[in-house]
Order: sequence, then structure tokens, then C-alpha cells
Amino acid sequence: MATEAQVRESLEAIPVPTVKRSIVAMHLVRQVTTSDNKVNVTLASTGLSEDSQVWVKARTREVLEQLPGVDDTTVEYVDAKAKDLNEIDHIVAVMSGKGGVGKSLVSSLLAIALNRKGQEVGILDADITGPSIPKMFGLNARPSGNETGLLPVLSRSGIEVMSINLLLPGEDDAVIWRGPLIGNTIKQFGEDVLWGKLDYLIVDLPPGTADAPLTLMQSFPISGIVVVFTPQDLVEMIVRKAVNMARKMEKRVLGVVENMSYLYIPELDKRIEIFGRSRGEETARVVGAPLLGQLPIDPELARLCDEGGIERYDGEIVTSLGEALVQAITAAGQ
Repeated sequence: MATEAQVRESLEAIPVPTVKRSIVAMHLVRQVTTSDNKVNVTLASTGLSEDSQVWVKARTREVLEQLPGVDDTTVEYVDAKAKDLNEIDHIVAVMSGKGGVGKSLVSSLLAIALNRKGQEVGILDADITGPSIPKMFGLNARPSGNETGLLPVLSRSGIEVMSINLLLPGEDDAVIWRGPLIGNTIKQFGEDVLWGKLDYLIVDLPPGTADAPLTLMQSFPISGIVVVFTPQDLVEMIVRKAVNMARKMEKRVLGVVENMSYLYIPELDKRIEIFGRSRGEETARVVGAPLLGQLPIDPELARLCDEGGIERYDGEIVTSLGEALVQAITAAGQ
């Protein structure tokens, strides 16, 4: 007779159509029972179209029938809400006091770094009016789903991505919405997207400290905040505003990242601080949070972002960012 552990292990081979992660990883396997030579499996239909449900059910029966000692199988579906199925260990929000400092870039590099460490990672592009994550990852496929849930789109390296830009008719369409509608959309992302089992969900917050980031911090069980800034005189005050907001919301600041810190000229083996002297260590000290990294101005990285190939970037900063974030989370006891 097959054991429950053997059954669940066999179900790892069945991918969810479009997402390409297994029904186990997407947390769709709700119950497994075995008795004598019979196996009963209950699956959640969350996010699965009718065609997908038919395919998954048939494939599940095929896999179960191949198990030794199994002569009879039953596979049935139950309804479940996406938010009740998600199992995410760490939700890290990336924020900035103002726009244009590279918040989406840092979100993407953090996700890529964690993915390369073997972690299951997702990115929620919560910048509703200025989404850029799909462009950097070269994604244009529309998310699939049903009335109970929406499935994210998988990147080339296996990172789950959800963004308003993937739901619009065209990537150039503007989102001309007032605050309450943006807030409701952010809440829906928290309730309706089926992420399944993830080690990390990186959330790219809208810039500033107003309605949208406030709504997200209230709607998501955030593990911690990463604040992004650039080396300019007025930045320290803006960073303090973002940090103060996070702490008033009782969210831990895991660290800060300085973007556009310098331009390296290999022919001269020299760093040029184009936007003024680096304020990374100084800002980290002022806000009382670790400096997770200082990103250079890298023409190769800019090119890959424009081409939708950010996952091909292999700069050392990617590895160091991921390691610094994991250390910060560990130190925070998360």
C-alpha cells in the first residue's frame, strides 16, 4: 500500500499549467488519504481554468495509478481562496521616499539573488501607476486564473511575477486611477494571487509614504522593509521619512541600499561619484539600519533591463545583496 508521503512525492511531478510549478509547490494538494489499495486526493481548484482542471485531474490519476499497490484512485476538487492557500515565509517590501531611485531595480536584483541561492521567490509589482518589473524580466504573458484566484507569470529563471502591467491590454496603457481604486487593487493582489509555497515574496512598493504604500503595509504581513536611495544631499531627509513611516507601522527596517553610488571606469581602474560623494554608510548609521549594498551605475545592467534580460546579469552585487538580506532577516529573528 502506498503511503501518504509517497503519494505527495509523486504529485510533485504534476505542474500547474502556465505557472510550471508543481501542484504541491502551489499548495493545491489539500488532502491525501490511503487505505488498502485505494488512494483519495483532494485538490483545490484555485486559479485553474476548466481545461486546466481537467488536465490536472487526469494527470493526477495517471501518476497515482503508477504507484505500487494502488488499484483504485479518486481525485476531486474543492473551492478555496488564494489567500488561504499561500504559505510565504518572508515578505520583504522595498520602498523609497521618492520615485526614480531604482526601487524596482533593487527589488528585481534581490529576487534574482535569492533565486540563485535555491530559494522559491516571487515578486509583486505593487507600483500600480508605474509598473516596470515585467519590462525588466521580458514578460508579456497574461496571468491565468478563475474566480477564486489568479496565477502569477513565471520568469525564465523560475521567479513568480505579478504586476498590473500584465493585466492591462497593452504595456503602454496608463493607469489613471484615484487613490481608493489603487488601494483596492493592492488589497486584491494580497487576497487573490495564488503564490503557493514561497521562501520569499519581494514587494516593489509605490514611492512615497502616502495611500498606496500605507495600504500595502496594512494588508500584507510584511517581514521587513528595505529602503532604497541615491547619493544626493536631499536624500537623507527623504530616507528618514520612509524609515519613520515603516517604524510607525511597526515594520522592521532590514536595511538600506544606495543605488547609482558610483560609475566604475575599468580603463582607469577608477570610481567616479557622479551624483556626489557616497552617503551609504552615513545614511545607514543615521537611520540605524545595516547598509545592504551600494549599486554602481552599470551600462551593462541598464542594457539588460531595457532588453528584458535582467536575469542574465552576473555582477558581484547580486550575490552580495542576497547574502546581506538573508543575514539581516536572520539577525531580525524572522
